[in-house]
Amino acid sequence: MREQAFRFGRAHHLVGIAGMPDRRPANVPEALEPVGVIVLNAGLVHRIGPFRLHVELTRRLNACGYPTLRFDLSTVGDSGASGESRTRTAQVCADAGDAMDLLQRQAGCSRFVLVGLCSGAQNAHTVACTDAKVAGAVFLDGYAYRTAGFHLRHTLPKLVDPRRWWRLLARRRQVAAARGEPVFAVERLPRPVVRADLAGMLDRGLRLCLIYSGGINRYFNHASQFRECFGRLVERPGICTAFDREADHTYVLAGDRQRLLDSIERWLTLNFPIPGTGHSP
Repeated sequence: MREQAFRFGRAHHLVGIAGMPDRRPANVPEALEPVGVIVLNAGLVHRIGPFRLHVELTRRLNACGYPTLRFDLSTVGDSGASGESRTRTAQVCADAGDAMDLLQRQAGCSRFVLVGLCSGAQNAHTVACTDAKVAGAVFLDGYAYRTAGFHLRHTLPKLVDPRRWWRLLARRRQVAAARGEPVFAVERLPRPVVRADLAGMLDRGLRLCLIYSGGINRYFNHASQFRECFGRLVERPGICTAFDREADHTYVLAGDRQRLLDSIERWLTLNFPIPGTGHSP
């Protein structure tokens, strides 16, 4: 594996680290070329990811034979502004396009898998909706919505344990005391829009992996909730969902990160196998 830093983009304003595997298949059809994996920022976190998650992920995938790029979007981390007059959504799509162009020049891949955590998953969702070069995506703690099942699972334990009520009241007092403090949040798209987007991706042949952590239990608390949110989409062959109740939202514990990396590697090698490794689609 070798890594190289690049300054790239239409305004030469983006900064990223490309990782190239030691082995590279030669003379294979385009449909069998290894995909390039592009990892987007998690919110305002630098391209290394929370607790170096993106570094560990890209190096693991390099060792498997996949070229990767972890980079900072415009005005995040080490990347500057493009100087263009665009909406933030259009800026993200343009930045991701620049990232794919760079990895295509460096590694020769023409298909890409996007990986994003939290708002990074939302950005990956936006790009995957429109860019024909995207073949798949890994959404970590991406779009999800409270359902009747969520409220039932959330409320019943409190009814049988009075101590939970005291803790709830204490938290509400803390929230009330903190009102007026700035909070960073990203507005979610409406559920019908996200459902239509996911269905459209699957119709185009994209492979999707949605992984949720126990760190978002304020709005997602069970493996069945994806079906509750989006219905029969879970039955489509191109989609894979998983729930790790023990993991924190940012995968602060080494064991949680290891399980996540194992899951992503298994999904990637199953859906986008490297020629000559023995993996089958």
